[in-house]
Amino acid sequence: MATVSSPVLIRPTAEEDWQILKTVLLSALLDSPTAFGLRYATAAAYSEQQWRECASGQTQPQYLVAMVQGQAVGLIGDAISRSHEYNLIAMWVHSKCRGLGIASRLVNAIQTRAIERGQRKVVLKVSPDNTRAVGLYRRHGFQFLPEREALANQPDISVQKMEWKCVD
Repeated sequence: MATVSSPVLIRPTAEEDWQILKTVLLSALLDSPTAFGLRYATAAAYSEQQWRECASGQTQPQYLVAMVQGQAVGLIGDAISRSHEYNLIAMWVHSKCRGLGIASRLVNAIQTRAIERGQRKVVLKVSPDNTRAVGLYRRHGFQFLPEREALANQPDISVQKMEWKCVD
């Protein structure tokens, strides 16, 4: 697993990465089931073709993985919502790699992608009780908005919208 000195590669997935994406996303769903709008059972039932489509980047969301020594140790996704907002989604880092700056690099990658795509802001939804995630997002300039809602697949969990605006 990663160490402080291990090189980390953040890259978008491609169709041939479908098994990498499957492994890391299922690990994330098992480790942090309340942090995602997708249930483990749903994702575990995906066919190979569905995983290939998810990894291909041709559909939303598009995923990036954090690779260390050939292993996927984290992921993050982005998607444009129906209201045309650029969304950061599915942020996760393996528990053995937390505290090494990988999450920060993943968030930076999404902010950079947003700017490269002509977006001036990024939004996300997070449980305010997830203090570690909230702290990470605040360090990257995200601010809470007053919008709250129940997590789609777990209505007992409330999430709040955060927003980052690109400053020239």
